[in-house]
Amino acid sequence: MPAGKSIQKKFSNPDIKKILKMQREYFCSGKTLDISFRRDMLRRLKSAVLANEREIYEALKNDLNKGEFEAYMTEVGPVLNEINLAIRKLKKWARPERVPTPLALQPAVSRIYREPYGATLIIAPWNYPFNLIMVPLIGAIAAGNTAVLKTAPASQNMSELVKKIVAEAFEESYVAVFQGWNEVGAALLKERYDYIFFTGGTEFGKVVYKSAAEKLIPVTLELGGKSACIVADDADIDTTARRVVWGKFINCGQTCVAPDYILISSNIKEQFIEALDREIVNAYGEDPETSPDYGRIISDQHFKRLLKYMKCGRTVLGGFHNQKTRYISPTVIDDVKPDELIMKEEIFGPLLPLITVHSVDEAIDFVKHRPKPLALYVFTRSREISSRVLRETYSGGVCINDIMLHLGNEYLPFGGVGPSGIGAYHGERSFVTFSHEKSVLEKSFFLDIKLRYFPSSQRKLKAVRKIIS
Repeated sequence: MPAGKSIQKKFSNPDIKKILKMQREYFCSGKTLDISFRRDMLRRLKSAVLANEREIYEALKNDLNKGEFEAYMTEVGPVLNEINLAIRKLKKWARPERVPTPLALQPAVSRIYREPYGATLIIAPWNYPFNLIMVPLIGAIAAGNTAVLKTAPASQNMSELVKKIVAEAFEESYVAVFQGWNEVGAALLKERYDYIFFTGGTEFGKVVYKSAAEKLIPVTLELGGKSACIVADDADIDTTARRVVWGKFINCGQTCVAPDYILISSNIKEQFIEALDREIVNAYGEDPETSPDYGRIISDQHFKRLLKYMKCGRTVLGGFHNQKTRYISPTVIDDVKPDELIMKEEIFGPLLPLITVHSVDEAIDFVKHRPKPLALYVFTRSREISSRVLRETYSGGVCINDIMLHLGNEYLPFGGVGPSGIGAYHGERSFVTFSHEKSVLEKSFFLDIKLRYFPSSQRKLKAVRKIIS
């Protein structure tokens, strides 16, 4: 916290106005329109990332106690993959797309041109503080925009390192980084941008959305919600438990698409709890507090919030905690009621509630009568059950018989729906998100059909009706 406060002392509103003015001038110069320039900037970003790779692991260890394996798998690897894909595919993505022209408008050629918005603002969260600022930035650069980045002060070490990496790669007139707490975020939102990309909690997401709406700025909001996990009676219990443990407790549960609760029948619940117990030990040992692969809660504030949730239901696995190190063990809580506190808010921690249902019908009904989550998971051998879940529920994305892996496919758009978010990104969708799709219809002087011109007549109307219909 003191580091964040010291950043605020250095900060002043004119800094934003000055940099934003520089970035608008830079954009208006036309430099970013060139595809070769964009690819060069992506290569420059990749070089800066690789040059600081060791420091990235150290920062993530210090902020969240992430081990190198997890840090590469969830942060560095995906960023490098996105950069490589954008460099390889950018020319194709940026090519004008020819689309059909209706008979009534012939002779003409119709195309969609994807052009940059201009000056963009990207606000990142603390839970994946490298991935979730760099992947949107890759999309912004690929689409030809400039960018102002707002890092998350809670992950202070990574915030400082992101500023260093960006400074090594780019001029502030192209990409600039701002650090600090709420005052900095509020000051940034007072300015006018051409696009805002926000990842974070719902409450601040509403603030961003309101600010953008007042200025008619288009936005992408990557939020969260309570991502449900349905375990059907016919699921492979051991494999399901292994995958749930991996997806729930990676990053100490501080993942927006982690399964927030399990819907399971009493027929298999005890067997599932036993399997969870085995898989937690397999992953983190008898004492997860000593595991190099198990993270820590980001702050005292979040630690205290999670302790309140632990009062709900009946703890059947884990429940251990150490306030000094912000350690909370992988914890499974049974007999959770739908109206308890832990079910009213996104958990964002290593607590896994179990809710008993009597059938898949009841599980589906439970999900669809609640706000649409960012992710939904179903474990079953039955194609009929998985098809029903897909057809009858709504969510940002779905993973069948696994957890979170849909994020790892850069050819799938990632985003929420309703309260879990607006818009999507990853891969080509990042490029599209940061691009305005401009419709262009081109006519020649060769043939000028007089039918559409005034004066009108019944004969013309009859002909127009026939052509249009």
